[in-house]
Amino acid sequence: MTSHPTSPRQLRLGLFVQPLGHHVGGWRATGDLGSPTDIAWLTRIARKAEDAKFDLFFVGDALATSVHRLPSTMARLEPLTLLAALAVSTRHIGLAATASTTFSDPFTLARAFSSLDHISQGRVAWNVVTSYSTEVARNFSREDMPDHAARYARAREFLEVAFKLWNGWRDGAVVADRASGRYFDDDKIQPINHRGEHFSVQGPLNISRSPQGRPVIIEAGSSADGQALAAQTAEVVFTASATLEEGQAFYRSQKQAVAAAGRDPRAVLILPGVMPIVGRSREEARETWRQLNTLVDIDNGLDQLSARFGMDLRAFPLDGPVPPVPGGEGNQSRIRLLTDLAARDGLTLRELAAVAAGSRGHRVVVGSAEDIADDFQQWLEAGAADGFNVMPAIVPEQLDLFIELVIPELQRRGLFRTSYPFATLRENLGLPSAT
Repeated sequence: MTSHPTSPRQLRLGLFVQPLGHHVGGWRATGDLGSPTDIAWLTRIARKAEDAKFDLFFVGDALATSVHRLPSTMARLEPLTLLAALAVSTRHIGLAATASTTFSDPFTLARAFSSLDHISQGRVAWNVVTSYSTEVARNFSREDMPDHAARYARAREFLEVAFKLWNGWRDGAVVADRASGRYFDDDKIQPINHRGEHFSVQGPLNISRSPQGRPVIIEAGSSADGQALAAQTAEVVFTASATLEEGQAFYRSQKQAVAAAGRDPRAVLILPGVMPIVGRSREEARETWRQLNTLVDIDNGLDQLSARFGMDLRAFPLDGPVPPVPGGEGNQSRIRLLTDLAARDGLTLRELAAVAAGSRGHRVVVGSAEDIADDFQQWLEAGAADGFNVMPAIVPEQLDLFIELVIPELQRRGLFRTSYPFATLRENLGLPSAT
């Protein structure tokens, strides 16, 4: 197994899946409207991504229908259940699911992800999140959310327990010796006897070690606490950077933090989210983007901003400046990205609401296949990314154009694979063996 990415110029690409498209108006622009609860539709998307050789099929999650109030978040399949179905409908692509450490327990999630890793034969990743909305808390018998520091302290111990549970079964624990009648090597199956501030878990898991040893760990926090946790535990980091300079700064900071934590920086991949608007020409792409923005519902954008900022923005003039945001316990990194964007570009509240609704706070790249490939190559070679989490604005049209036009251009430049060289996700990402 490789110890780091096989080529410094090879991009890693995740497909961030929203069955109705990532742009808030994308579902209104498609001619082939699917459903976020239709397994046939989701299987079709996964197989398209696998045929294109994407590294990851990534499924986000929200634990409350009131968060952002978007079609794909109001009604969606539970991610682990979805990935179990896709695991038997695909053969090579990695399958990543979001699950919260704030409203779960380590034994249950460790067992579920290990089960998925067995079902998929070693292709599963866990996107570790802490949750941040009080609307979510109220679905779990709480009136308020633990503060930011408390959520990350719990997440750190949660991962510690999960790692111990996965390592409680060693390679070779299953002997299955008919002659002796010995099925297990008990010395290779050990309880963990964890006693901590948040959890008391005896272990071991009641499932054997999975093909990857353990799932690939993804994290997305860009706050100080998020970066610190990722430095210690993540193998893939999702982030949102608006400019190349911001991307370079985050990349340097995160890689330095990984090194300071005593880990190899090459063993952690940085994948910013990006919404590519692809056209057969630059002009066609710009027209697609213009038309999409005519479908933006400013009320939806205000709902998104209000949820992220923790304040009702309808009380402020739409065509006035973006109001100061009080310090809060929400998604701090995304708040900072949006407020920095508003300050840098002099955006009004209406304009920022349109950006938030249209792009969900991620970077948008508009152009031809060559333009998109140029942008991706620049970020890779300038030390701003190891790849990208791709967010098609319209599904299936923009996904299809990205696969038809951009993927071959990246392959022509030697920036992206033409086949899956290995069996497991960990190997295909060039990550070290799990220990």
